[in-house]
Amino acid sequence: MFRFLLRRVALIVPTFVGVTLLSFLLIHLVPGDPIEVRFGERGLTPERLAMLRHEAGLDRPLWQQFLSYEGNVATGHLGESVVTHESVWSEFITLFPATIELSVCAMLFAIAIGLPLGVIAAVRRGSVFDYGLMGLSVTGASMPIFWWGLMMILVFSVALGWTPVSGRISDQFYVEPWSGFLLVDAWFSDDAGAVRSALSHLILPTIVLGTIPLATVARMTRSAMLEVLGEDYIRTARAKGLSGVRVVVVHALRNALIPVVTVIGLQVGTLLGGAILTETIFSWPGVGHWLIESIQRRDYPVLQGGTLLVASLVMLVNLGVDLTYGFLNPRIRR
Repeated sequence: MFRFLLRRVALIVPTFVGVTLLSFLLIHLVPGDPIEVRFGERGLTPERLAMLRHEAGLDRPLWQQFLSYEGNVATGHLGESVVTHESVWSEFITLFPATIELSVCAMLFAIAIGLPLGVIAAVRRGSVFDYGLMGLSVTGASMPIFWWGLMMILVFSVALGWTPVSGRISDQFYVEPWSGFLLVDAWFSDDAGAVRSALSHLILPTIVLGTIPLATVARMTRSAMLEVLGEDYIRTARAKGLSGVRVVVVHALRNALIPVVTVIGLQVGTLLGGAILTETIFSWPGVGHWLIESIQRRDYPVLQGGTLLVASLVMLVNLGVDLTYGFLNPRIRR
């Protein structure tokens, strides 16, 4: 198992270097100058503009900027925001709990509904339930997040008034942000109204962000279960007189979980990508909203550091998925 872990960790290093190179080059292809965007073209003399670009290191050749950036990353320094002059790492740490809270809730929502639906569809293959689930899964996987989010707001927030439109909690409540996870902070504040407000603000973003992963998990679970249910050991278990629930849950589902775990791990990237749109639509103060604002301000250090940190998280999750493979199926370790 240790050698299996070392092989997987060794693959992360070139991936990490490739991510830093791509994020650096793609961000510098975005038109516009961060200094001019911040101060305005008319508010700067050519001499002042040249001085500010020199202070920010933007007047150096691109390859020198990249080598300097790689050196800073290697020492753990991601730079400072051109606009706020705050450390990129400190801003990321402040906002990341909001994104994690939303992403975890969306994934739990997708797994809690998608996994049992996929199992039931496989067990009842060819039924109306099966065809209906597959139709809804295709629809959910094809639905644009920005359109789905706006429709949910129009129906449940504007027309019915059931849920808030934006934000994480109502202005009437103040919760001490000691952990950054608002649900946890509200729970320990002993204010039932704050907990209800935080939950009500979380419902729509969770559904919108979790719809595509839900559809993907349901389809993959159904496909994996159909393959496993046709194996000889499943027929043997049934011939021994084991109950249908035991055969499906204990014998079939565990072996079908390997491709499902793969999909769940890959959905982390989808969640973080979808969180950018979801947080923008619902004014959710997380990393996605932060990155969108940084694009508008041409804040290169924030864009580079934020992209790198998100990509690192995805790589770590994929490493965890690989290790889960080895736990679920020991043959993979060899």
